[in-house]
Amino acid sequence: MVRRIDVTGADGVRLAAWEFADPPKEAGAEPERRPGVLLLHGLMGRSSHWAATARWLSERHRAVALDQRGHGRSEKPSDGPFTRDAYVADAEAAVEQLGLGPVTLIGHSMGALTAWQLAAKRPDLVRSLVVCDMRASALGGASQREWDDWFRAWPVPFATLADVRKWFGEDDPWVERPSPARGEFFAEVMAERADGWRPVFSRRQMLLSRATWVYDAHWDELSQVQCPTLVVRGLDGELGRAEAQEMVRVLPRGRYAEVQDAGHLVHYDQPEGWRGAIEPFLEETADFSPSEA
Repeated sequence: MVRRIDVTGADGVRLAAWEFADPPKEAGAEPERRPGVLLLHGLMGRSSHWAATARWLSERHRAVALDQRGHGRSEKPSDGPFTRDAYVADAEAAVEQLGLGPVTLIGHSMGALTAWQLAAKRPDLVRSLVVCDMRASALGGASQREWDDWFRAWPVPFATLADVRKWFGEDDPWVERPSPARGEFFAEVMAERADGWRPVFSRRQMLLSRATWVYDAHWDELSQVQCPTLVVRGLDGELGRAEAQEMVRVLPRGRYAEVQDAGHLVHYDQPEGWRGAIEPFLEETADFSPSEA
């Protein structure tokens, strides 16, 4: 069962959160108190990308996925803000309004950065942290220009969802080899309009969001994370092994895991390998208290 919960983020922005849970076995029964988990997608993502992960998490946890501002079903304010502070404050509001703390934060890409910035800001709220394929180093202006060019190359509108899957999974110049998982990922962030299928987000807003972190390194905030933290990378992802291991060294309670035959979309490429990488960590840190930090 999946139910939508509305959250009020920073500046009053309306956010959509999705809780994955089985209904109570008896009518009127109170759900048992389970450790909270907040799942944060990456740039261009949405909560549904976490569905497979959230379903097995919900066996032992209260699993909630958040559509971050500008994404999914959450509000997309034309003027933003799309700053790091806004994204972190939104996640903080979700944890507090939904009573998830002390929470385990699981973030992918940009969502992982939001997660560790929140853990550094509010150590009292965070039990443990999973960082999936996000770099702590600055990517620089060239990277941002490449993204701008890439967005301009999208052949929108797409006539069908099959065309979406094919372009992002095979024809996109950024694809080194066919990736059905990548095609499925992008098919989930398209909506049908009068002229065809278009992204549910604004590409301009995505560039604005990315510009708030791509030029800076984030090692200092990473070093301030006191809770147990697992850094996960796909062997063919964007986070290299040397940088990942340096992130683990910088973290006071850092651990490392990698997933074979996975690219940047680790949880999409290899869902079983992803589960095998993070589930033992979640079990080991289930009793960690922020007061121990």
